[in-house]
Amino acid sequence: MDSFRTAYIFVRNVFAGELKETDDGYTFTYDSDYLAGVNPSSVSLTLRIQSVSYKSKTIFSFFDGLIPEGWLLSVVSRNWKIDTKDRFGLLLVACKDSIGNVSVREDRV
Repeated sequence: MDSFRTAYIFVRNVFAGELKETDDGYTFTYDSDYLAGVNPSSVSLTLRIQSVSYKSKTIFSFFDGLIPEGWLLSVVSRNWKIDTKDRFGLLLVACKDSIGNVSVREDRV
């Protein structure tokens, strides 16, 4: 299963896992080092801590919920020239400094 794009997910600025866009939909996998750390936090209530990858035909609702709505979505779409239907692309550009403890980055820094 090839992945098209990868988003690196951070919890409180600590790398927690990878969200991948694939031929079959999406996968989210927690990083093994993150799982082995002291008291790792889950990304959301629907994506609890586990070593097995989560799989979905559509982008996980938690991540979709991080994407701006309304006029801000229009601004993001226009400024980065990303179609509003490209939810993964919007997630990558608009959720680097999202509200809350989860952030999404294009690079694993």
